[in-house]
Amino acid sequence: MSIWQADFYRRSQPDKEGEVVWDLFICDRDRSFAYQATCPQSQANSTWVASQLKLAGGKAGNKLPDVIQVFRPQSVNLITQAAMNLGINTEVTRRTPALKQWLVDQQISIAIEKPPPVPLPENLWGEEWRFASIPAGDLVDVFAERPIPILAMPEFLLPINLGIASTQPIPGVVIYGGRRSLHLARWLQEANPVAINYIAGEPDGLVLEAGLADRWIIATFEDEEVKTAAQIYQQRQQNSKGLHFLLVQPDDSGMTYSGLWLLKPED
Repeated sequence: MSIWQADFYRRSQPDKEGEVVWDLFICDRDRSFAYQATCPQSQANSTWVASQLKLAGGKAGNKLPDVIQVFRPQSVNLITQAAMNLGINTEVTRRTPALKQWLVDQQISIAIEKPPPVPLPENLWGEEWRFASIPAGDLVDVFAERPIPILAMPEFLLPINLGIASTQPIPGVVIYGGRRSLHLARWLQEANPVAINYIAGEPDGLVLEAGLADRWIIATFEDEEVKTAAQIYQQRQQNSKGLHFLLVQPDDSGMTYSGLWLLKPED
């Protein structure tokens, strides 16, 4: 499957003639192919983007991609509409490393404004939660063959592909959802989890980073034992190159699972 990564944004400063300018950047996942174009504000629409995608396809061997990945919220609508007009699917994701590195090399900001975290809706929350860890070498074997309705273990996040030693503990958060377990897992699937961060404060908490810029409070706590466990969770994340997991299951019987996600922070 052919995948491009694209960004379309308005420059913060006008050009030398005082005109507002938009920049379009397109590349593939290893930047072996790259295309850049600029237009004035008056042309910054999905029709112009579609025309540039066609031109980019011409430079890429007369081939358009199957999917275009977009990380900047302000780019999503225009690129999605342009891609749809050409029969191309769009994937909204923070994970566009090739494109982001290209933009950084061009001294273009890739920072996304993030809102304060908000609590999960009450109708989603489960019965209890806990921290957990699994040796990296066992992670795939433990879950890959189990009948889990929602399983998100992409190849690039497998421990072996991140160069993580098989004995390294991979930390995680387990949520026991009870009767709401599958409902919670489906909501998480739509939200597109990226990472679960421990935030020290009064009280301490766990914040789910999801989508392009969404932030959800999934737990708060003041208990000293839980704080200590959270600090261990954070340290293990650092030791595992950021890799961690989220597991949703009805109860602690270990018999039934609703959803599993491998996670890794991504700005």
